Amino acid sequence: MTSPTSANATLSVALPHARTASEVEEALDVSAGGLSSEDAADRLSSAGPNRLPEPRRTHPVLRFLSHFNDTLIYILLGSAVIKAVMGDWLEFWVIAAVALVNAVIGFIQEGRAEKALAGIRGMLSAEASARRDGAWATVPAEELVPGDVVRLAPGDKVPADMRLVQADRLRVDESALTGESVPASKSVDPVPADAGVGDRSSMAFSGTIVSGGQGRGIVTGTGAATEIGRIQALVGDAEALDTPLTKQLDGFAKVLTLVILGMAAVMLAIGRYLHGMPFGELVSAAIGFAVAAVPEGLPALVTITLAIGVQQMARRQAITRKLTAVETLGSVTTVCSDKTGTLTKNEMTVRRIVTPAAEYDVTGLGYDPAGDIVPVGGAVAGPDLAAILSVGDLCNDAHIVQDGERWSLVGEPTEGALKVVASKGGSDGSRSTRVGVLPFDSEHKLMATVHRAPDGSRALLVKGAPDRLLDRSTSQRSDQGRAPLDRARWDAAIDELSGQGLRVLAAARREAGDGDGVDLDDLVDLEFLGVWGIVDPPRPEAIEAIADCHTAGVRVKMITGDHAGTAFAIAREMGIVDDSRTRVLTGAELEALSQEQLKDVVRDVDVYARTSPEHKIRIVRALQAHDEVVAMTGDGVNDAPALTRADVGIAMGVKGTEATKEAAEIVLADDNFATIRGAIREGRRIYDNLRKSVVFLLPTNGAQSLVILFAVVFGFSLPLTPVQVLWVNMVTAVTLSLALAYEPAERGIMQRPPRAPGGSIISGRELGFVLMVSLLIGGATLAAFFIALGASTGMDQARTIAVTTLALGQLAFLFNCRLLSRSSLTLDALRGNRAVWWAAAALIVLQLIYTYVPAFNGLFGSTPISFAWWLVPVALALVVFIVVEGLKALRGRLPF
Repeated sequence: MTSPTSANATLSVALPHARTASEVEEALDVSAGGLSSEDAADRLSSAGPNRLPEPRRTHPVLRFLSHFNDTLIYILLGSAVIKAVMGDWLEFWVIAAVALVNAVIGFIQEGRAEKALAGIRGMLSAEASARRDGAWATVPAEELVPGDVVRLAPGDKVPADMRLVQADRLRVDESALTGESVPASKSVDPVPADAGVGDRSSMAFSGTIVSGGQGRGIVTGTGAATEIGRIQALVGDAEALDTPLTKQLDGFAKVLTLVILGMAAVMLAIGRYLHGMPFGELVSAAIGFAVAAVPEGLPALVTITLAIGVQQMARRQAITRKLTAVETLGSVTTVCSDKTGTLTKNEMTVRRIVTPAAEYDVTGLGYDPAGDIVPVGGAVAGPDLAAILSVGDLCNDAHIVQDGERWSLVGEPTEGALKVVASKGGSDGSRSTRVGVLPFDSEHKLMATVHRAPDGSRALLVKGAPDRLLDRSTSQRSDQGRAPLDRARWDAAIDELSGQGLRVLAAARREAGDGDGVDLDDLVDLEFLGVWGIVDPPRPEAIEAIADCHTAGVRVKMITGDHAGTAFAIAREMGIVDDSRTRVLTGAELEALSQEQLKDVVRDVDVYARTSPEHKIRIVRALQAHDEVVAMTGDGVNDAPALTRADVGIAMGVKGTEATKEAAEIVLADDNFATIRGAIREGRRIYDNLRKSVVFLLPTNGAQSLVILFAVVFGFSLPLTPVQVLWVNMVTAVTLSLALAYEPAERGIMQRPPRAPGGSIISGRELGFVLMVSLLIGGATLAAFFIALGASTGMDQARTIAVTTLALGQLAFLFNCRLLSRSSLTLDALRGNRAVWWAAAALIVLQLIYTYVPAFNGLFGSTPISFAWWLVPVALALVVFIVVEGLKALRGRLPF
């Protein structure tokens, strides 16, 4: 056995999948007898325990405080300070509470990469059966070291990466690692050095599950040196990006802050040096201006609008883990989707049957036995069909179970497909008794069973890889009995089915002897019965959803672990590609490209096959280099790094691993691509409503600040006091602003292209529109104030009328904003959103309270007004509505 010194030098082996088992044994200085306890302990001290390293964590207090590092929050906190200076403690605590709630929500929802790493660590096995001191022993998986000999049995979770030295019909479910829907067959033969993870049949990887057979292997990688360890490192390195909305709001808030500060400074200078206003009065006016100009309700409005969107999306089977992801989906330009279970049903289905006498199409999808077998070209179903269906029914270990209206599979997906098609054809093997079986062997790629009929006759039934069964067949079934095998015809038929992306299995049979057993030597002189063409069928609703995405200007790219031919056939059937000349980029080809070269071709390639986790991240980064907003779907742990890096990570809720769900912003409750289409539509609706809300909210602040600015610049009494400004801000924020969050989607929302990345949340044209509306509402407010003063009503009554005009002007503008892109002079502006009417009613009730309740009169400086004076605000509000409609009609011709 090796010495401690030599053990320290033999803890790794390069490319173990490409080396023979004996070469790996020699490189790791180990024999079939395994390690001694002393040698294992020495190696453990050098290699470290077989567990994934804990990530470096930020202190929770620092993580919490980081959520206040945002320009919008600065505005919010600045507003709170101003209100504290003014002594408005109630408003101070309200605004402080909003900032605190934002921070708490962010704190709870962050850390998804750390949680993803925890999910990955949870995939590791707890213990293993290892050869120590010449005997098998159960050891903690954390104590495994390179060179340990480990044995595997069905149901075991592979405890470390290992080079297989024995594989007896060994199959391993690697779906969480590679995305493959079918368990991988393993062998001891080396594979090419450049083989991808999914093609390394000589390896078993940590965290995968043994689904059948037996095996032994030599541990070649533990802890961070395993494939799962590499994925963990990728998750940690794949920093999440700021969302488009976050960037837009941050830029908007910075510009708005500079504008407010600049205008306040100008106002102070004019009031002090032009009009000689007393310093105390000037400071009070400046504070009133700041309170009026700062849209302190904007962060809360954004949060509430997104929260409403989260609820709406949850009803559409899309569970959102991060608020801003709701809006980001609406700006997506490219969706990179996994194939199995997302675009397809993840239920293998026989599509075509070819027998020596005829060809048959099979209808129906998945494991539901409803469907028909239809002869092609006018042929008539005969004994040829019954013979191949009998093999699919009897030489089979799968079972189809009905649970209510849902059919599910117990067993292998491929065998499930054969069981279902046999049921569609009426095959009934219940009277036949199985008396012998040769289980599926990955080396020979076939399975055989012996069955005894009620009359005592025995039949040997075989299914497996077509080439293996053709090699063992000497004849084929025909209408006249057995006929010579037409190998050329079958090779052509197999190539045709494979070119359609179908997985091909073959069936054969012969009469069996009296013995009950069966071995490989018995599988000679077989009668070839035909082949099945099997596919994981596309979801019909996903095909329609992809077409809708293309109409909406959203590209869909398939990234799968499947082979190129299968991937392309499914992509063509789903409408992702429509040209036979379309390029499919494989993982090996992608590996040969530099990142710059990949950037040059990434937008032109829509199908990627045999990909690895690193490939997915490279694809996402290459697309993002073109300013694409990328959504990435995934279900396996191999998808977690790419989901973290993408602008929107979308995990599968049904078959997705916990690591994937924790890395994603959105989890699909139904694993359906059509839900992504609905979520994109919902994201666009939410963004439209958010933009409408911002366009609606800003003129409130703009009109108020302009009224105060005009008063200071021209030296007349303030039409609005700071506390009255707070009142208008409060009643519009709690009533009118939120109503637009419930607006239905605009017409043609999925017929327009995604919005361009970058820029502000409202365009320069819309900002000009906001300024014009601010001048209009502010002018109406000043007009009402001076009309009232001219009638000698007194200052308090004039201000009450001015406040009422400002509130009703905003209500009129709300109906303008419901249809920003078209005229509101239509019944559509009055229906479709009951929240608008509830908000309008609430505003009027609050304004009546403000005007007529004595306590509010004393608090806000208001006073009751006669019914006749209500006509002035109402008339001016109607003027605002009509003039704004005129501005909307002229927007295409004016420079704003």
